[in-house]
Amino acid sequence: MSDNKECIIKAVGLKKYYKGGEIKALDGVSLEIDKGEVVVIIGPSGSGKSTFLRSLNLLEIPTDGSIFFDGVDIAAKHVDINKHRQKMGMVFQHFNLFPHMTVLQNMTLAPVKLLKKTPEEAETKALEFLRKVGLYDRAQAYPSQLSGGQKQRIAIVRALCMEPEVMLFDEPTSALDPELVGEVLDVMKNLASTGMTMVCVTHEMGFAREVADRVIFMCDGVIVEQGTPEKIFTAPENPRLRQFLQSIL
Repeated sequence: MSDNKECIIKAVGLKKYYKGGEIKALDGVSLEIDKGEVVVIIGPSGSGKSTFLRSLNLLEIPTDGSIFFDGVDIAAKHVDINKHRQKMGMVFQHFNLFPHMTVLQNMTLAPVKLLKKTPEEAETKALEFLRKVGLYDRAQAYPSQLSGGQKQRIAIVRALCMEPEVMLFDEPTSALDPELVGEVLDVMKNLASTGMTMVCVTHEMGFAREVADRVIFMCDGVIVEQGTPEKIFTAPENPRLRQFLQSIL
């Protein structure tokens, strides 16, 4: 965890049940994430990783439990969730870019509408981010003219244009051709090095090992083991985690 130990996200007893409790996607997950910490969540398919991540900004509404973000229980009834969502950038497997807009229009729409930036301010910021990810020359291109890796890099910097406090990544490389994965992971590594708080669900174990402050292993809707990458990958204690690592490494 980060040195200053300032908790930014705290999940308490999160449950997500379907079919009247027959399916327990989350079965009492509690986790604290510190400001500036990079947390990577791993586990087999159907273990609850993405459900947990999507619960953090209420894209999934928990059946039970609390989610504190900046000290506010965002799962409480009276809370303006849209206000809090603006502080959490989210990047999905699929890029969700507006196909009829240029890259630059995709990036400036929300800052102008929601953050009340002037178009000039939003554009300056967007071009700065595009330069950082090596796509400055694609500002006037449309999504259909980009590769998958380029689209995902755009999706990441589009989220950053909203000046979020936290970035959530839901398997951001799983829809990409293998040769395009590296360029997206490089952007994420650079972002981690700036001190951004990041929670990332991924199958990229090399990324988890290199970038995470803490790795969380989930299975059957619960956190089974967590620790530093060193501990998780070289000295796993739980038999289920050992079995999982043997099957993928």
